[in-house]
Amino acid sequence: MRIKRRTKRFFKRVLIAIPILLLCAFLYQLLRRPSSAPPSKITVAMTPERIERGQYLFVTLLDCDGCHSERDFSRLGGPVIAAGRGQGRMLPLEGLPGQVNAPNITPDKETGIGGWTDGEKIRAIREGISKDGHMLFPLMPYPGLRYLSEVDVQALVAYMNTLPAIRNYVPRSNITFFVGMMVKGVPEPVVRPIPPVDPDGGEIYGEYLVSIAGCEECHTPQKRGQADASMRYAGGRVFTLPQGTVLSANITPDKDTGIGKWDFIRFRDRMRSFRQYKETELPKVGPERFTLMPFLAYTKLTDHDLEAMFLYIESRRAIEHFVVPHPGHAEIKD
Repeated sequence: MRIKRRTKRFFKRVLIAIPILLLCAFLYQLLRRPSSAPPSKITVAMTPERIERGQYLFVTLLDCDGCHSERDFSRLGGPVIAAGRGQGRMLPLEGLPGQVNAPNITPDKETGIGGWTDGEKIRAIREGISKDGHMLFPLMPYPGLRYLSEVDVQALVAYMNTLPAIRNYVPRSNITFFVGMMVKGVPEPVVRPIPPVDPDGGEIYGEYLVSIAGCEECHTPQKRGQADASMRYAGGRVFTLPQGTVLSANITPDKDTGIGKWDFIRFRDRMRSFRQYKETELPKVGPERFTLMPFLAYTKLTDHDLEAMFLYIESRRAIEHFVVPHPGHAEIKD
């Protein structure tokens, strides 16, 4: 009898403890602040070489224009409207947990980041923490940008400092309550200087480029709102805008459904396939040819960088995964 009583008391205590523990976990998640560290006190040197490298990163490799600039999606590739570079915008992507907005990152002091220090800009880029300490929603790819070397992140900031100031107020993102709580653990301080990666490092340099360019983020399908780690680079992530729906391609070395039969020349030519068009003469497109892949930006990638990226991508695990890029429409070859 005593054993039965003890067992009942034990299970009764467990049943009482479970909701208390769940409540404590909820309160912790609700009240916790994202991990952050004070921004560095650095002032970035504005040398011509640094600004040139920063422009290559901003416009070409990282495609910061993709979110932060005004674009004309009625035309192939969604070309940037130069007068709206960096002014920010409300992102029209469907399926997001609320309204996600890309802020104005021009030097305008009232609506942009003209009042930010260079250290605060670097912290936002690599750690996802704004000037006032609030967390940026991780659609901003700071989990990959945290690997930016000191040289490259300073170059990026140097170029951003040269952008014309544009007065354009963009409201802060409005994320659903529970998702906002769950993503608090994403920001992570960069605790030590990141050295440059040897440009002649082949596959290792390619991994660096692919990481900061966010290739995995777009080319990995999601499961319940999270990247499916078992399908890295296998494509199939769905992007839906008012202009149409597109699924990312399988870029693993699978020979039947990926790019396993490609050599570097084919890869390079595909990345530069939009070179045939003058930006002022890009054709009008419908949902059958709509794309978020930054082909217009990638036309300016150097052979050296493309080769390193290809070396890294072809070293990944081949995954058989057939993707139809434009569901309901015949595939169009560029």
